[in-house]
Amino acid sequence: MSRRLRAFVVLTALVAAPLSSHAEKNYGPGVTDTEIKIGQTMPYSGPLSAFGTIGKAQAAYFEMINSKGGLNGRKIKLLSLDDGYSPPKTIEQTRKLVESDEVLLLFSSFGTPTNTAAMKYLNAKKVPQLLIAATGMKWGDARNFPWTMAFLPSQKTGTTGYVRYLLKNRPDAKIGVLYQNDDFGKDYVKALRDHLGDKAQRMIVAEASYESTDPSVDSQIATLKGSGADTFFSFTSPKFSAQAIRKAYDIGWKPLYFIPYSATSVSAVLQPAGLEKSMGVISSAYVKDPTDPQWKADAATLDWLAWMKRYYPDGDVAEIYNVYAYTNAQLLIQVLKQCGDELTRENVMKQVANLRNLELPMLLPGVRINTSATDYDPIKQLQLMRFDGRQWVRFGEVTGP
Repeated sequence: MSRRLRAFVVLTALVAAPLSSHAEKNYGPGVTDTEIKIGQTMPYSGPLSAFGTIGKAQAAYFEMINSKGGLNGRKIKLLSLDDGYSPPKTIEQTRKLVESDEVLLLFSSFGTPTNTAAMKYLNAKKVPQLLIAATGMKWGDARNFPWTMAFLPSQKTGTTGYVRYLLKNRPDAKIGVLYQNDDFGKDYVKALRDHLGDKAQRMIVAEASYESTDPSVDSQIATLKGSGADTFFSFTSPKFSAQAIRKAYDIGWKPLYFIPYSATSVSAVLQPAGLEKSMGVISSAYVKDPTDPQWKADAATLDWLAWMKRYYPDGDVAEIYNVYAYTNAQLLIQVLKQCGDELTRENVMKQVANLRNLELPMLLPGVRINTSATDYDPIKQLQLMRFDGRQWVRFGEVTGP
């Protein structure tokens, strides 16, 4: 072989080698040439069953993806199991999904205490606990729990706008706080105190808690009114948010009233409480409300409504949880697209931590998703809104921590 020919052969081999390597497929558990299997736990039963619509809407979104050929020819198979919002049941179902069903990842599992119960197990197994439907300041801990990331804004983000508004408009407020006695509620109280800083001791005059299994919070509302509080932070899940609004109105307590964005559903919270009784309540948002007239000609909202009609006709178009579910499912598809043919658990986490100024159709204008290897909080922006007796009305700017 001539020297020139040998050089050509070597050069060809060097060029071809990385191309061949790049073309190789690398799959983790639950992945084949035709399928990507993912799992989640949802409260289809129990005290927070209203949130079960999240899993149903996400199944509908993946059905749409599959009807269009899937993701690079692979169908998304979602195994969505009921845990009744019970941490022991969550562990049982999570183990089944990982060890028996061998899913690639856990996606959008619901609840702060339930995800907390599964977090150490999933991190020890190095299974992505991805874009979970939980608020908590622990989820952004990339160093100690590198396999866990939430989708929802944390309690730190969720209270930022409230405190800024309060200090500007009622700096001498007397605050009463109601919270769910678990990580969900306690993290909100901590975030509130952190934002108030040295003012917290003076401004917070009363706190009351409840268990998620309690029948009502009527006595707690009466106690908080009796404290003389003129401002009320209700860090509660939907059922108890409705009860608190109704009871406060019925006993004539009219504080400046804040509820978390997770309790803004008109159908699950405000209608049961009474629309008139809910007037003036303040919350926040990061996604578009499809019932808001502002979006009636918005292309993204019209697409969402068409999707609901075709793929989730039993779902409530006024239910904001369905917008959340749709948006979170879109984000997962983006992450899996970025993975290409390297559909491993390690690459999933690498890609979900590599999102730059990502805009999704149903996010509010100005809300963008950003992550990095040291930043596990995808959404850091919210906009305040007030209920006017018929609908939520946004006000102020989109702000973050």
